[in-house]
Amino acid sequence: MEAVAEGRIGSVRNPFSGHPADGLTPQRLAAILRTAANGEPESYFELAEDIEERDLHYAAVMATRKRSVAQLPISVKAASDSADHQKHAALVQSWIEDDVLRSSLFDMLDAIGKGLSIMEIDWQLRYGNQLPRELIWRTQRWFTFDQTDGETVLLREGVSGEPLAPHKFVIHRHKTKSGLTIRSGIARVACWAWMFKAFTVKDWAIFCQNFGQPIRIGKYGRGATEAEKDVLWRAVSGIAGDCAAIIPREMMIELTEVGSKGTSTDMYERRADWHDRQISKLVLGQTTTTDAVSGGHAVSQEHRLVQEDIERSDAMSVSSTLNMQLIPNIVAFNFGPQDRYPTVRIGRPDEVPLGVFADAFDKLAPHGLTAEESFLRDRMGIPAPKAGAILVGGRPATPASTDEVVPPRTQPKPEKTVHSMFDGLFNKATHARSRTDDVIDALTDRLERDASGAIGGMVDEVKLALLHAEDLRDAAERISKLGLSPNDLTEAMARGMALAHLAGQAALMDDLRASDE
Repeated sequence: MEAVAEGRIGSVRNPFSGHPADGLTPQRLAAILRTAANGEPESYFELAEDIEERDLHYAAVMATRKRSVAQLPISVKAASDSADHQKHAALVQSWIEDDVLRSSLFDMLDAIGKGLSIMEIDWQLRYGNQLPRELIWRTQRWFTFDQTDGETVLLREGVSGEPLAPHKFVIHRHKTKSGLTIRSGIARVACWAWMFKAFTVKDWAIFCQNFGQPIRIGKYGRGATEAEKDVLWRAVSGIAGDCAAIIPREMMIELTEVGSKGTSTDMYERRADWHDRQISKLVLGQTTTTDAVSGGHAVSQEHRLVQEDIERSDAMSVSSTLNMQLIPNIVAFNFGPQDRYPTVRIGRPDEVPLGVFADAFDKLAPHGLTAEESFLRDRMGIPAPKAGAILVGGRPATPASTDEVVPPRTQPKPEKTVHSMFDGLFNKATHARSRTDDVIDALTDRLERDASGAIGGMVDEVKLALLHAEDLRDAAERISKLGLSPNDLTEAMARGMALAHLAGQAALMDDLRASDE
């Protein structure tokens, strides 16, 4: 698509900028800011660019703030779970993966200093889709504001400017404070600190240039001509540096030291550092990341949190601009107008740090906390191992439980405990072994049949509940709901004991009869 906001020599959109920072004075700076607030911001935009080019500290902290957002993860969220909305999100995601947006974030964040940044969209047809091939940064000098509201951005064309072409520009506005966009950039505040620091650095440079050099004073007589004075001046000034003067022989100049030269040097440095710290607070919200301060690790942690808050706010502001001005156009140009559109989010996910997460899960897992293995792998960034790969760490996986009831393992038949009990009842020396053994065998088999059904039913129900339980609490609730009743087992044991008692009495009677015979 044809470019709209290009610069041309000889037009109102001159590609070459002026430099209002040259010889800047407080009166001139106030005039530039006043003119910008009244709707003519060109000189202000030139000054903001000048400051960022000339001041090392301001350029560094501004680049830090821009890059901290420009490198954040970019994610896309579909408007809903419907197939169409998922398709819209997939198209936006594929465009983001081309890094067109990533490469433009730094330029979009130029609005932090100047109040706004303007990106011209180069729409191109690619693989059957109309997508932005490039977001081209356009200098703010080529635009102005509508005099009616002071906010509507106009392209510099003609006398009063013309409206921007629809769907052709992304205008990102940054709000350092509430009010007109032109008055909300950081550069409007920073320019005062920069100017006073420039005065200090200039004086410091002159001081360093002349530090330690003697002051040369040439004296001329009362009748010296102008030509002779010129010769004397060239002589004293040509020796070294600018600390020279000529006076009549009859006159006297007294040079008074204001203080030690070391103290004067320290004053220049401390004043320049003070202005740098104020700029750090303005741009980054803190000073620890740019200057060494007392307080150690605790102070740096607190200041880092402040910087993260600013980073999050900048990322949310850029995301809102994209979701309102660019993403709907991408979807509408390819799928038609929609009621809802996917959204782009720039920023780190709000997640618990990995160390805290792993420690918490390790402590809570024994108490019933569960999670899918895929979630843990994704959270830790550990991919699932491939087949045949050499594994390090871990433990053998336990087979997953199924709904089928696993039959209990067949146990070897225990010795007849009831048989041994009857052996105690009957004295082997006095009772007939053959008949008693038959009775005992019959009683043992009958008791085992009656009791095994009751016990087996209870064991199967409990085992089924345990197999389906997710944790100990769930297992306890499942068992409590079974309503197990030991009535069958009690009845079987009662019948067995009654039969044993009757068998014992019958055997005793048989022994008594045998003894009488």
